[in-house]
Amino acid sequence: MPISTHRPRSRPIHGWLPAIAVVGILAIGGCGPGPAGSAVPDPASPSAATPGASATTVPAPSASPSAVPAPSASAAGLDAPPDALLAAEGGDPVVGRLGTYIWLDSGSDAPWLPGAPIAVGAGEPLTVSFAPPSEIATWAARMVPASADGPDGAISLGEGTGAPAFVAPDSGSWTVDLAVTFPAGAGSAHYFWRLDVG
Repeated sequence: MPISTHRPRSRPIHGWLPAIAVVGILAIGGCGPGPAGSAVPDPASPSAATPGASATTVPAPSASPSAVPAPSASAAGLDAPPDALLAAEGGDPVVGRLGTYIWLDSGSDAPWLPGAPIAVGAGEPLTVSFAPPSEIATWAARMVPASADGPDGAISLGEGTGAPAFVAPDSGSWTVDLAVTFPAGAGSAHYFWRLDVG
């Protein structure tokens, strides 16, 4: 029997094109979004929830910071409390010696100080001002004899709010300790003078 040299006839490719196009469209259609309104949830999205788990809501940041009062403008830029100046009516002010204080993020613990000397008359009104000008929340003034080495037995000269003011004691030499608290958490300080009362 003779060997056949007949080769099968190849079909032209254009006959397969419609079938390939239909398969490609179906494959691409399966990868796209489903029916309208059925989006696949994004696992990174806070709204995506797994079955059986409850969705949690993260609170939005507050529009205003917490209500912590800021130190007064007079405190800005100072690395220690302001100077305190004691004066009698018509007299030159004397800067007190700064003792123990707390100021913003710093402080200093000082011993009892003898104080800056100032001569005044008995019963004379005394006032304290601050440089730079500063608001005062509270103050308390006390005195001991100038020879004392601490506050034991101190006598009150007065206390209050706002600008400190008190009356000079009787004749003698006295150490005056003025304790001041500044508003809005700026701090507190002690100032010392030696009153020579004539």
